[in-house]
Amino acid sequence: MKKEDFRIVFMGTPEFAVASLKALVSDGFNVVAVITSVDKPSGRGKKIKYSAVKEYALENNLRLFQPEKLKDETFVADLKSVNADLQVVVAFRMLPEVVWDMPSKGTINLHASLLPQYRGAAPINHAIINGETKTGLTTFFLDKQIDTGRIINQAEVEITNNDNGGSLHDRMMIKGADLILETVNEILEDDVKSIDQSTFMSNDVALKHAPKIFKDDCAINWNNSAKTVYDFIRGLSPYPGAYTTLKSTENSPIYIKVYSAETEIGMHSYEIGSVLWDKKEMKIAVTNGFVNLKEIQQSGKRRMRATDFLQGVNIESKYLAELI
Repeated sequence: MKKEDFRIVFMGTPEFAVASLKALVSDGFNVVAVITSVDKPSGRGKKIKYSAVKEYALENNLRLFQPEKLKDETFVADLKSVNADLQVVVAFRMLPEVVWDMPSKGTINLHASLLPQYRGAAPINHAIINGETKTGLTTFFLDKQIDTGRIINQAEVEITNNDNGGSLHDRMMIKGADLILETVNEILEDDVKSIDQSTFMSNDVALKHAPKIFKDDCAINWNNSAKTVYDFIRGLSPYPGAYTTLKSTENSPIYIKVYSAETEIGMHSYEIGSVLWDKKEMKIAVTNGFVNLKEIQQSGKRRMRATDFLQGVNIESKYLAELI
């Protein structure tokens, strides 16, 4: 079958998905429809904001669906009428069987980890938080359970000590698009050799999970080591952002998000969570040293360098970072 005759439905929402959609279109594949999330109000003005995938679809005159419910009979009928050979899913929501089982060639998903490790909604964040030095991407066929289908292709990605969630996301977005293109070409040529995920499992290696991250999960635990806190901060940067509350007996508490930091290893006699600051640096005591905050955002203010923040703080006051 020729590319122009191979009918593809693409499903995705954020910028991460756009790279894969763009790769398919640029390579000459026939994307007959795009499915993305419904429009939602965003920001203080609650203005309607289109998803990144919708913006790309509109710019390239691609047929667009935005169903509220994926089991809606009208949507299912419309999707069936498209008569897709393959569905490609990148950063979308869970699909009901009536949707993922529809195309003759099945439905494939791109996941930002080396499955079966880090199944779940936030694999990039959790890999960094856990101090991994390697992660990767996986294409697989969807089945009834989330992130458990037969693996088609994988690609490894290095995690450097300077990576954060944003930088790793951007690299994986590009490499993921290449992997999608490779996988779809294999499916087109009937050259797919998928492997059950159980093949990659071992009783000696525990599976690590990547559940969705909520606000309460983002509080920094200063009782941990400097490296653990550092990985936690960069794993949540720039979004959703690690945070802490600085408390004082003399002044109102200060709530801050921390976007970047450095570690300082060494013995000390300070109470854990003690905030040590002058006009040049701001660091917090942890079990085996200090975490030096470099870029932060105080509640209600813009993101800034810690040195700029310190210009407006009474550094003579004693503060403790709230422990959890």
